[in-house]
Amino acid sequence: MKFLVSQLSYFWQDRHSRANVYALLRYLLLLAAMVTLYSILFHFIMAYEGREESWVTGFYWTLTVMSTLGFGDITFESDLGRIFSSIVLLSGIIFMLVILPFTFINLFYAPWLRAQEAARAPKSLPDTVKGHVILTQYDAVTMALIERLKQFHYRYVVLTPELEQALRLHDLGVKVVRGDLDNPETYRRVHVEQAALVVTTANDRLNTNVAFTVREVSETVPIIATANATASVDILELAGCNHVLQLGEMMGQALVRRVTGGDARAHVIGRLNGLVIAEATARNSPLVGQTLAESRLRDRVGVTVLGVWERGQFQLARPTTRIEPGTVLVLAGSEQQIEQYNLLLCTEPPNNEPVVIIGGGRVGRAAGRALAARGMDYRIVELVPERVRDPAKYVLGDAADLEVLVAAGIRKTPAVLVTTHDDDTNIYLTIYCRRLRPDVQIISRARLERNVATLHRAGADFVLSYASMGASTIMNLLNRDSILMVTEGLDVFEVEVPESLIGKSIAEAKIRQLTDCTVVALEQDGIMTVNPDPHLPLPAHAKMVLIGTVASENCFLKRFTRPHE
Repeated sequence: MKFLVSQLSYFWQDRHSRANVYALLRYLLLLAAMVTLYSILFHFIMAYEGREESWVTGFYWTLTVMSTLGFGDITFESDLGRIFSSIVLLSGIIFMLVILPFTFINLFYAPWLRAQEAARAPKSLPDTVKGHVILTQYDAVTMALIERLKQFHYRYVVLTPELEQALRLHDLGVKVVRGDLDNPETYRRVHVEQAALVVTTANDRLNTNVAFTVREVSETVPIIATANATASVDILELAGCNHVLQLGEMMGQALVRRVTGGDARAHVIGRLNGLVIAEATARNSPLVGQTLAESRLRDRVGVTVLGVWERGQFQLARPTTRIEPGTVLVLAGSEQQIEQYNLLLCTEPPNNEPVVIIGGGRVGRAAGRALAARGMDYRIVELVPERVRDPAKYVLGDAADLEVLVAAGIRKTPAVLVTTHDDDTNIYLTIYCRRLRPDVQIISRARLERNVATLHRAGADFVLSYASMGASTIMNLLNRDSILMVTEGLDVFEVEVPESLIGKSIAEAKIRQLTDCTVVALEQDGIMTVNPDPHLPLPAHAKMVLIGTVASENCFLKRFTRPHE
């Protein structure tokens, strides 16, 4: 019933539909007048032939003749009557069998079907909706963000001006509202003044228009926008954006944080308050061949081994985990503890050969700047001559050409960064580079989350998804507990100590056994305790810092916390 009411409401709100209905009604009145006139003439001609019929019979005869049914039970005998019958028959064929169906379909049935479709793509949200997230695009970043929002029980809505796209998204199960992005009324209908956040991830000019339009309706709602050009950041902020994300720059920096440099040194990949997360390659270190229990890293330097990477697969650290030459250790500790690890275990000199960056777009150039900031040399392989900025740092040519890769230094480089914006190309080049250098570190960018596993199978040691990085950053800015994306599908996150865990120790709660999440720090009264004693009770009004995969994070939240209100 509600769906029927919404259909009727949309149908009558459309001025064109109302005009069509009025035209159809006028035609039906014309048809009714024609039937009435023929019925009256029927009686006159019958009287001319000396016969008398009832009024009902007159209408009956007119309808059977006009509809070509012609039962033959009532016929005229005179030529005048037969000429009249022919006229009624021909007009019936034209007005009832040809024009009427065409008019009905075009003026009523087709608009009604469109109204049915439009009713599936509403133009507003209920007045009770608040604390929701408004998205102005449906792309790779917002697709990943929607999954995060569902995970933490946030309401969301995607705005789209096109009915066809709205219907497609509705069929995919996406919450959608149809409306023009540059119309303030659109944002009033989705109650932007009650929203928790507005996210716009279109091109820089459209993002500016969206932000400026939203500010016309609400001065307080937070707005997050993405920017492709550095020059657009200031303009977007002037338009009213609270946060402007240069995802290309962020992706380049994130890729570089994974470069180990060919030595056993622990490289910081993220910080969360006083906690430092680092990764260290076991190759060229005295740890190779030992188990984690035998290495006694916590006793010797104070760091905790959270897990290990083996060819792109993350495994939780266990006492029996054996350290192989290709193992990458994920470490958690303070700044001093990480430095102590490097002093004790980094005995081999680093590989100072240039890092090879495949792709000279925004991400590739950002990676080059980040490597230069670390004091590391690099070479960018670029196919398009117009993108070559510095001939000393660029190698012009196709990365699928062996001579080009050799000229870039593929034979001796400690790492290869694959940064093109096309996942098919990244998979293709990752397979090729892995075949050329089985021992090199390969770090690849993925545009879509679904291609992450494929890139790992192709030989990438680490894969960072453009979509996941953007979604994680936006979630951090949504006043949720902090998230640090270690790599695709593995996050460090911070939550208030749940009521169900207050007074229990980490060991007693069996957090790791039940959820596969590891507690790496506790924060209370502004003091961060890294690697807390697992046998001490968890205090109230404190925050826990944990690391885990997306699945283990979901498991922890479902088991120990309440849904977000």
